[in-house]
Parts: sequence; C-alpha cells; structure tokens
Amino acid sequence: MPKYRRARINDEVSRVIAEALRNVKDPRVKNEMITITSCDVSGDLKFAKVYFSVYGAKPENIKEIKKGLYSAAGFLRHAIAEQINLRITPELNFEYDNAMERGANISELLKKTAIPETLESDSFEDNETPFQ
Repeated sequence: MPKYRRARINDEVSRVIAEALRNVKDPRVKNEMITITSCDVSGDLKFAKVYFSVYGAKPENIKEIKKGLYSAAGFLRHAIAEQINLRITPELNFEYDNAMERGANISELLKKTAIPETLESDSFEDNETPFQ
C-alpha cells in the first residue's frame, strides 16, 4: 500500500475516533479532556495504534483512562466502520503520548541554561573585543 494512502487512512481514523470520543458514556473517558494525537494503522489494516494525551491528568489516572478507552473500543470501532469504507475495521490499541510533558520539561531545562539578560545587554564598543 502506498505511503500516502496509509497516511490518509491514519488521519481519517484519528479524526473519526476523536469525534466518537465525544459520545462515549464511560465516566473514565467522558470526564477527561482526551486528545487523539496520532494514529498508526498497520499495513494490512488489522491493527491501529492510537496515541492519546490527556490535559491535566495525573499519572495515576492515566491507567484508568486507558482502561476506559479499551472498554469503549467496540463503540469506536463501530464508528470507524460506519464512517470509513475499509475492507477490515482495525482493532484498536491505545498508547499514552507524553510528548507535551516532555516538551514542557525540555523547555524548562532550556530556560534554566539560558544566558541571563544582564550579560546579553552588555555591549562592547566597536574597537573592543571581549578577549583582549
């Protein structure tokens, strides 16, 4: 299968799951702000790995949210089958995506190592070099 077709399927599956999550009645899923960050459908379309992130969730709640997503997998597969014309509706596997937290951590580390503004504002005259 060409890469561009698989990329389109990944995007479409992500979109359908994100829309269907609004209608899930499981309180573990319904009460959280879950974002589908990406989806990776296998080449034979039998499996799909769905990456999600949760806004403001504590690490101990993520396992419960994941259990809620697995319990809603049948509903989500049904939504995929209704909206996307695929020969096989993929089985869904959910993986927590902590890229936002890693990005925030890297940003904080970069801020800590940044040059203080007082050193940045010091300017040297045109004839002077700092290492004379």
